[in-house]
Amino acid sequence: MSDFRVLQFPLKLTEPIQTNDLVAAFNEYFEVIDADSPELLREVFHLRYQVYCIEQRAPGFEASNYPEEMESDEYDRHSAHILLRHRPSGEFVGTARLILQDPLHPGRLFPTEQHMEIDPVLIDRSKLRRQNTAEISRLVVVRRFTRRRDELLHAYKSAVNVEGWTPTKQRRFPHPVLALVVGIIRMSSKNNVTQCLSVMEPSLNRLLGHFGLQFDVIGPLINHHGPRRPYYIDLIKLLDRMYVNHKEFWELMTDFGKIQIRPEDDSIQASARKF
Repeated sequence: MSDFRVLQFPLKLTEPIQTNDLVAAFNEYFEVIDADSPELLREVFHLRYQVYCIEQRAPGFEASNYPEEMESDEYDRHSAHILLRHRPSGEFVGTARLILQDPLHPGRLFPTEQHMEIDPVLIDRSKLRRQNTAEISRLVVVRRFTRRRDELLHAYKSAVNVEGWTPTKQRRFPHPVLALVVGIIRMSSKNNVTQCLSVMEPSLNRLLGHFGLQFDVIGPLINHHGPRRPYYIDLIKLLDRMYVNHKEFWELMTDFGKIQIRPEDDSIQASARKF
C-alpha cells in the first residue's frame, strides 16, 4: 500500500489533504530557514567554523585562522544560505549555500571550475547559462546530530554492500543531509537556478543516490580539502526522474509539487551534460 493517500472529511476543503510519512517526519523534526539577516548569517558562519575547524579539522580550515570563530569566504557575498533547525531542541544543526552568479563579474568561474579537473567529454560548459547556474557548497551537519545516523555513509566509505538498505524503513527521517537538500531545492526555485555544480566525496554522492538525488560525475577524483570529485546536476531532469522513480522523496523535495524549478524561457533551456 502506498504511503500517499487522500483523506476525506465531512468538511468543505479547498483541496485534498495529502499525507506522506517522510514529509510528516520532516515537518516534525526540521525547519529550513533562509539565512537572510546579519544575525542568521553569523549563525551560518559559526556553524561552518564549528564543523570544519573543530569537529572535522579539515585540511585548509585551521582554527587558528579564524579568531572570531566564523568561517566565511569571498563567495558568501553572492550566495544564498540556509540553516537547518532541529525543532525538538531548537538548535541549528546544519547549513548549506548556493553560490550564485556574481553580479559584479557575471562571467566569473565557479569554484568547481577553478579548482577541479573538468572532463569536456562529460560536460559542455559553454551550455551553462550562468544566470541559471549555481554551485552547492558548505553543506554541513553538526557531528553530534549525525553520530547515530551515519551508518549508511560509513558503509559507503568502507565499501560495504548496502544493496538491501531501505531508507524509509530505518527511521522516520533517514538522514539530516536529506533535509538540507530540501532547502537547496527551495533556494534554487527562489533564485531561478536550474543547473548546479558541486564538489563532494563520492560516498556522499552514493548516499544521495539512495534517495534518487545522485549527481553526474564530470571529472576525476583529486585531493581538494581531501579526496573529492566534481559533479553536475540538471535540477529539472532530476526532479522529473524522482517523480517517476522516487515519488515519496519527490513529494518531500517539492512539497507535493508546490515547489517548481523551471527556466524563465523554456525554449532556451539546454542541459550541459553530454550524455
